[in-house]
Amino acid sequence: MIIRQRIQSDPVLERVLAEVERRLEADAAHDLGHLFRVAEWTVRLCPEVEPRVSIAAALLHDVVNVPKNHADRATASEGSAEVARALLPTLGFDDSTTTQIAEAIVDHSFSRGAVPRSPLGRALQDADRLEALGVIGAFRCIATGVRFGAHFFDADDPWATNRPLDDKRFSIDHFFTKLLKLPATFHTLAGRAEADRRVAIMNAMLTALGEELGT
Repeated sequence: MIIRQRIQSDPVLERVLAEVERRLEADAAHDLGHLFRVAEWTVRLCPEVEPRVSIAAALLHDVVNVPKNHADRATASEGSAEVARALLPTLGFDDSTTTQIAEAIVDHSFSRGAVPRSPLGRALQDADRLEALGVIGAFRCIATGVRFGAHFFDADDPWATNRPLDDKRFSIDHFFTKLLKLPATFHTLAGRAEADRRVAIMNAMLTALGEELGT
């Protein structure tokens, strides 16, 4: 992965990564692979920003990881931004760049429902939302559901034909309550195109699931 190589060749980014690893919790949906992929796409979607800045923002965007079912979930990005504000000046980032990164981290959060203020914030939000789509997105959705005690689907009514959607009980319901709708929320053209491609994969997975279930 190119991002891993960039980090290994940059002592500053190595120190950012070390701080993130120190705080990282056991969560398959928010592991180092997730951070590296978000960094890769943030760099791609925001060519006008120095790659080191985009990578630092991506590495730190989930450094405070509040569980999705926690009452304080919407404040997680603010906590991560505070870590960035404290850490980055010690590594040589100037005040303006530190603020740019911290604001992007705050703005990237889906839970806040805010439109990012900067190109970096928009790219980071799109890059993070791509992780909710495609094959990896399906894996992350199921992993998160299992973590909180959800079933894969309702065996009696997998498509919620005769019941309300309930993505806290059934992970497949989350496809319909949120994930398949995400492309419309993207800010960058390249991000939207990739989101559409990944949603097509998810729709194919759902079709295959229906065939396996005979529904």
